[in-house]
Amino acid sequence: MSLEVTGKLLVKYPTQQVSDKFRKREFVLELAEEINGNVYTNFAKMQLVQTKCDILDRFNEGDAVKVSFNIKGNKWERDGKVNYITNLDAWRIENAGAASPANNTAGNQAAPSYNNMNSGGNSNGASYFNPSPENVDDLPF
Repeated sequence: MSLEVTGKLLVKYPTQQVSDKFRKREFVLELAEEINGNVYTNFAKMQLVQTKCDILDRFNEGDAVKVSFNIKGNKWERDGKVNYITNLDAWRIENAGAASPANNTAGNQAAPSYNNMNSGGNSNGASYFNPSPENVDDLPF
C-alpha cells in the first residue's frame, strides 16, 4: 500500500548503520490540519532505508515536502508476549512547492496546509483523504 503525505520537515536524524547489511535514516514531519477553524498538529516519525537514506540530504529542516511511503509492520514474540511495530517507510521525497515560514517576508504566517493524504490508488493525485467530520462527500466515485 503506497500513501503520500505533505508536511514540514521538522527533524532530520543521521543515518544509522543497524547491521552489516541494513541502514536507516529517520526524520520527522509536522502535519497540520484545520478542522472547524482549529488547527491540529501531528508529528509523524518516518524512515528511509538502504540506498534511499541519501534522499534526505537534498532537503533542509523547515522545507515543505511531499513524502511517498509504505506502511510496514512486524510481529515478534519475546518472553511469551507478542509485540508489534509499525514503520512508515518513505521511498520518495519531493519539494511540496510551498514557501516555508522562514521565507515568508510579509510576517503573516497562515496556518500550513498539510492535510492532504493521497490514497495512492489514483496516479493523478485527485483522491485525498480528509478525516474531518464535515467532509461528507468523500466517496471516490
